[in-house]
Amino acid sequence: MNRERVLKIVLVLVGLLFVAGVYPLITSVRSGWQANREDAEPMGISLYVMMGIFLLIAARKPAANRGVIVFAGWLNIAHATVMAVMAVHVTRARQGLLIAAALFGVIGVALS
Repeated sequence: MNRERVLKIVLVLVGLLFVAGVYPLITSVRSGWQANREDAEPMGISLYVMMGIFLLIAARKPAANRGVIVFAGWLNIAHATVMAVMAVHVTRARQGLLIAAALFGVIGVALS
């Protein structure tokens, strides 16, 4: 019972963290339109906002939504791995990539 309660808390916190990406998504899309430039960031943020919504829904009944939770966990682990590899190759953004990789890795492990 205690483990399920902790899982619910983690799901709500991570869900809210990802849903908080709505503002950066809107501002980056708006600035992208104004500058007429291509940028993959709005796409990535939109995926994480949707994941946040599904994690908030899954927090109601974690046992019934285990597939969504495990998918979100492994997706974050995969994202963290890609960012860590990118940090090796993109030296000017190494620190930011490693910090983000660590954050997504921790989230992935917590959800898996």
